[in-house]
Amino acid sequence: MAAPGARMASRPFCQFITNVGRTRLTKTCFRKISFNYPARVALHTQNTVGNVASASPWKLMGAVCLQRLPVTSQKKNPIEDQFAELMQQLELERSMISRHELRLHEEAERLSRKQADDYDSDEEANYGAEEIVTAQDLEDSWEQKLKGFEPTPRDTAGGEEDPRSMSGYLADSLVLLVEQTVGSDKLWLLPQLQWESGETLRHTAERALASLPECNFKATFLGNTPCGVYKYKLPKVAQTESNVGTKVFFFKAILSDGSLASATKGPFMWVKKSELQDYLKPAYFEKVNRFIIGV
Repeated sequence: MAAPGARMASRPFCQFITNVGRTRLTKTCFRKISFNYPARVALHTQNTVGNVASASPWKLMGAVCLQRLPVTSQKKNPIEDQFAELMQQLELERSMISRHELRLHEEAERLSRKQADDYDSDEEANYGAEEIVTAQDLEDSWEQKLKGFEPTPRDTAGGEEDPRSMSGYLADSLVLLVEQTVGSDKLWLLPQLQWESGETLRHTAERALASLPECNFKATFLGNTPCGVYKYKLPKVAQTESNVGTKVFFFKAILSDGSLASATKGPFMWVKKSELQDYLKPAYFEKVNRFIIGV
């Protein structure tokens, strides 16, 4: 006779769950198993977030910290210049002679033999026909091309005269600021918009960047989590039960290469990290300065 435990183990799992649901065990220490539990949890979480946001006395805002990364390298300081010269000198001393240098030595020896009194033209038969273009001629042509080459300036005048241009301060990282109306004041802030029901805070930040007039910035957002938050309360006279103040959640984004030459008009400007304190309010600047990296 088989043991009761063996008969229980031989039954299918679904039949076992069904039998458990018919017994009194469900009323004592076991819960009913539902395979739709994850879906119900996700729906409950979404409804809870929406209800909390709608019942919160704080107005939520999504903002984007858009940075244009450096295009060129930083200028070298005197110590770096000295070290670069030292490394170049060491590389020159330890390097092998190139084919062009060997050709220069060979042509110099041939020229010295031709100028000698005991020159014999039959010795040049081993070298074949006389070359039309010598190595020295090549160096002269390269020198002329180098004199005619004009490199692009590292700092264009447009960056200093027009802060809306992205072609200035190529060796520094720039941050986008927009002029927005807060109450009765016009302030320079990071692009921001009010959160709307049904969207995430990142979607709000993306919408804030896309809503800039006469701009077509293409950016890559760095994650779905805010990198900082700034909140301020309204004056007590203006506070209500449903509106105590505002919370601004910041998201970082990097400007794509395709939009470097676009968007030269609009109520915005590009500034360096060291210039942010000249445009932002002290409390706002303190929060923003924590997550902006001046690379």
